[in-house]
Amino acid sequence: MPARAVTAPSLLPRLWLALAALIFVSLTLAAHADERVVRVGYQKYGTLVLLKGRGSLEPKLKALGYRVQWSEFPSGPPLMEALNAGAVDFGSAGETPPIFAQAASDALVYVAHEPAAPKGEAILVPKASPIQSVADLRGKKVALNKGSNVHYLLVRAIEAAGLTLADITPVYLAPADARAAFERGAVDAWVIWDPYFAAAEAGGNARVLADGTGLVPNHQFYLSSESFAAENGPALDAIVAAVAEVDAWAKDNTDAVARELSPSVGIPAPILSVALKRQTYGIRPLDAAVAAEQQRIADAFHGLKLVPKAVDIAGAVRKPGS
Repeated sequence: MPARAVTAPSLLPRLWLALAALIFVSLTLAAHADERVVRVGYQKYGTLVLLKGRGSLEPKLKALGYRVQWSEFPSGPPLMEALNAGAVDFGSAGETPPIFAQAASDALVYVAHEPAAPKGEAILVPKASPIQSVADLRGKKVALNKGSNVHYLLVRAIEAAGLTLADITPVYLAPADARAAFERGAVDAWVIWDPYFAAAEAGGNARVLADGTGLVPNHQFYLSSESFAAENGPALDAIVAAVAEVDAWAKDNTDAVARELSPSVGIPAPILSVALKRQTYGIRPLDAAVAAEQQRIADAFHGLKLVPKAVDIAGAVRKPGS
């Protein structure tokens, strides 16, 4: 049977559809061209990943002409490296990663912080270990993530016990590798933060030798690049406001937060609930006391030659209204 010729009128609907699609794509690209992008770095655990999941930041920034691009990082140190390199505009980390980042570059500013949470990190030993005090760590192998928050906990704990870093053997490992080394007995102790701390406790073979109580504040900081902060003050204010809203909800709904975070973190919700109850909530600007605490940490690391130069915390704090 011969094929029927396609008449010109039958092509018109297809042409109109193609033209409409082209117009839609052009308008979408034009709209995106007018929008500025805020690149937010987050870790698997914490307020920012919760903010991402709830989707409450996007409308706040859209109203200001911004869209959000999210990037996940395994821990604070690589996130701070990305901030220094201009790969992200905003992110959060514990006390120590920003100091290492400041020693490498003057690119970041402290935007805000969460209150101290000293019980959210600890030095762990196996339950059957003969180690009963931090002083017993002399000559032992201690696993930790170099440049992370727990690095300072270890420094302070061994100093308080009359030791120095030279008296132990630090073994620098990321959390997953450190846990494997801890469980097979390749290291004698492990310094770790929540929620990995809570997961190790739940595993049944970990005993807390010391947490941060009386040793370190364990603040969580929110940081931006200096260039982004200087040019995008309203966007930073919107991010802080969105974090504050999530904080206010999470504070009284830790079990619900645990259920939301569990799939992304890969840790059961009941274990996350333990960690979340040790966390603190209530984002706020840095005051002189918090800046001074952070400066003490920076000075300690410089004195130990763990960072190559002295850093100025107060000079890197975002000024009100900027």
